[in-house]
Amino acid sequence: MEPTFTNLLIVVAVGFSAPFLLGLAPKLRLPSIVLEIVAGIAVGPAGFGWVSVDETVNVLSTIGLGFLLFLAGLEIEFDRLRGRLLRLAAGGYVVSFALAIVVALGLKGAGLIETPLLIAITLCATSLGVLIPVLKDSGQISSGFGQLVLAAGTIADFAAVILLSIFFSGQGGVGSTIFLIVSLVVLAVVVYLATISAEHSTRISMDLLRLQNTTAQIRVRGAMVLLIGFAAAAQTLGLEVILGTFMAGALLTLLDRDEMMRHPDFRPKLNAIGFGFFIPIFFVTTGVKYDLSALFSSTSTVITVPIFLAALVVIRGLPALLYRGYLPREQVPIIGLLQSTSLPFIVAATSIGVDLGLVDAGESAALIAAGLLSVLLFPLIGLTLLRRSGIARQEEAAAGAGPAEEPQMAM
Repeated sequence: MEPTFTNLLIVVAVGFSAPFLLGLAPKLRLPSIVLEIVAGIAVGPAGFGWVSVDETVNVLSTIGLGFLLFLAGLEIEFDRLRGRLLRLAAGGYVVSFALAIVVALGLKGAGLIETPLLIAITLCATSLGVLIPVLKDSGQISSGFGQLVLAAGTIADFAAVILLSIFFSGQGGVGSTIFLIVSLVVLAVVVYLATISAEHSTRISMDLLRLQNTTAQIRVRGAMVLLIGFAAAAQTLGLEVILGTFMAGALLTLLDRDEMMRHPDFRPKLNAIGFGFFIPIFFVTTGVKYDLSALFSSTSTVITVPIFLAALVVIRGLPALLYRGYLPREQVPIIGLLQSTSLPFIVAATSIGVDLGLVDAGESAALIAAGLLSVLLFPLIGLTLLRRSGIARQEEAAAGAGPAEEPQMAM
């Protein structure tokens, strides 16, 4: 069957229009992915019916999901994940997961969900892709506050992908799935050692340097081989593709550290490919596929939206209390709100749940709606509170009370 471009044209046009229109209203601090999904709903079967997901759109959307997890893995800063920062982030996630199990069992008892473990894992993630721009806008990306947000989000995303793969991937049970994941890790170690060894070759290094800015774009091509290679390896092993692409991004983070070999435009080029084309297709297509009728099919389904939203705050927000000795008191609830922000992983996890018959259309629609609200509300509220906190501390310093002491990064 010959591929068509009509549906894809509308999808990419929506992907272009969402951030462009938001750019015309800079005071409207709305993440573009929210508008992309909502616009996808509007042009899809639940709205005007202009777009259907054909084979062309579906393939590119799948690549977009993989690219999203690939770039999420690329955001991991291994040098910062150690010492007290790592202990706090990891401890926070352990508490989150324990709370998630309790909340999910309560929702199961109330008859609102069918698979507590899957829902618990789904509600434990954090949207790093949404939070990083927020932290940059507020000038907090390198502060103790910002680094703790990044560490907590990294641990949450990594653990969520691993847990989802362990319990809801593979064909032979948890034990065999863990073995398959270990096999994928071993492959990553082999690729890492082989690449590091190759980079020590003067001839190979010079060839890479010569070709990186030509039409060959050799670094970008190598990254694509890594992305697709680990996606294919994960699929061959019977694991979720998102695990392979996330691991590929993390591996590339470790490989792209050589000061002589590192290129300042390499990661911007990958971001341009991902966020400029593939990832918007994934989010718009998510909206096109969104079952709006399932969301409003019953009163109980609609009621679960605020329940899921509150669950995100409880599960990811309450563990922020562990950070009280590390952050100024007024910043603790702010980080709780920020790490309660989640959407991409919710979309991915519910999609897997629907495919496996573990999540029905109503649950999926309600979870995604709660994720949309979290992305819409929590970063905006958190950024507002963060700015007020900064203003209050400046006024306190001006009055002679002296600024609150900034926490030091424990590395």
